[in-house]
Amino acid sequence: MSDIKLCAPCLFGLEGLVSNEAKFLGFDNVSALDGRVFMNSDEKGIAKANIHFSFAERVLTVMGEQKALSFDELFEFTKSLPWEQYITKIDAFPVKGHSVKSKLFSVPDCQSIIKKAIVERLKNKYHVEWFTETGATVQIQFQIMKDNAILMIDTSGVGLHKRGYRPTAGVAPLRETLAAAMVDITRHKYNSPLIDPLCGSGTILIEAALRGARIAPGLYRRFAFENWSAFNNDITAEVRREAKSRIKTDADFMLYGIDIDESCIETAKINAKKAKIDKYILFEVNDMRKFDFTKFEAGTVVTNPPYGERLMDIESARELYKAMGESASVNANLKWYVISPDDEFEQCFGCKADKKRKMYNGMIKCDLYQYFK
Repeated sequence: MSDIKLCAPCLFGLEGLVSNEAKFLGFDNVSALDGRVFMNSDEKGIAKANIHFSFAERVLTVMGEQKALSFDELFEFTKSLPWEQYITKIDAFPVKGHSVKSKLFSVPDCQSIIKKAIVERLKNKYHVEWFTETGATVQIQFQIMKDNAILMIDTSGVGLHKRGYRPTAGVAPLRETLAAAMVDITRHKYNSPLIDPLCGSGTILIEAALRGARIAPGLYRRFAFENWSAFNNDITAEVRREAKSRIKTDADFMLYGIDIDESCIETAKINAKKAKIDKYILFEVNDMRKFDFTKFEAGTVVTNPPYGERLMDIESARELYKAMGESASVNANLKWYVISPDDEFEQCFGCKADKKRKMYNGMIKCDLYQYFK
C-alpha cells in the first residue's frame, strides 16, 4: 500500500490542531475542511496516525472521490476502486454512511449499491462467487455531500478518543480528544503546575500527563487495521517501538486534580493508573471553593465545570462560575481555561476573557474561555 490518502474526522473547531499534528508527524499535503483533515500517506502512516493522533476521532483511508448523480454512476465508480488491497476473500466488509443534499438520498439504497459493486469487483479478482465474510471486519464508509461521493475504509474501529484507560467515567465525561485539545491550546509549560479543580474522572489531567511524558495516546490499544490480513503488522510493531522510544521516562512534573465527590476521585485514580501516568497526578477530595490557589507561584487551571445541560441547574452552575472567578482573583499568576456553553459565563466569572474559542462538547456548542494576561 503506497500513495494512500487519509481522512481524519474531528470535532468541529479542532481542524487546525489536527492539521498541525499531522504536519508535525510528517504527513504531506495536509488540508482541512469542515470537521475533516486530509493528508497523503503510506501504509506506515496508517499506524502512525492511529497511534499518535491526539485530537482526531478516527483515521479513514480514502478509496476515491467522484460526483455520483445516479445509482449506475455510483456502482461503476465503486467497482473501479482497488478494494482487494484491503479486503481478502474471507473478510467482512459492511457498508455504512450518509447522504446530504444529494440526488442519491436513500442511505439504504446507497449501501446496497456500494456493497454489490465491491462484491462484483472482488469476484473478478478472487474468482469466487460467494464471500463468507467470516474473517476480519473491514468497515466501508461513504459520504455523499451535494452529489459528491467519497468512499473510505475505517482503519481505527473503536474511535480514537477511546484511549483504553477509561473503563469507568463520571456521569458526564469529557471526550478525551477534546480534553487533549484544551490542554494543547493552553500551551502549558510543564515546569509549573496544571490544576483541574473540578476534575471528575480525571480526563483533562490524564491527557495532560500523556502529553508531558510524551506518551502516544493510542500506544496501549489496538485498532481495526491490526486484524486485517492485508496489513503488514511488522510496520505497526515498528511504529509502536518508535513511540515507546519517545517516552520521557525522566519527566519531572506534577498535576493536581480536585473534586468534591470522593467517588470521582477514586475513579480518576483508577483511570490514571491504567494510563500509566498516575505518578504525575496528585488527586485530592476537596471543594474548589475551599481549595488554596495561593500556594502556586504560577501555573495553569484547565477545567470542564458542570453546567445546566449536564449535572446542575443553570443557577447552581452560575454560582459555581462566580466562585471560580473569585478563586481566580486571589492569584493573578494562574492562567485559567474554562469550557462552558453558557453565554453569561464571563458575567458570572467576573471579567471578560482574554480570548474565546468555539468548541463542541459532544453535541453541545461551547466556548473555551481563556484568561492568560
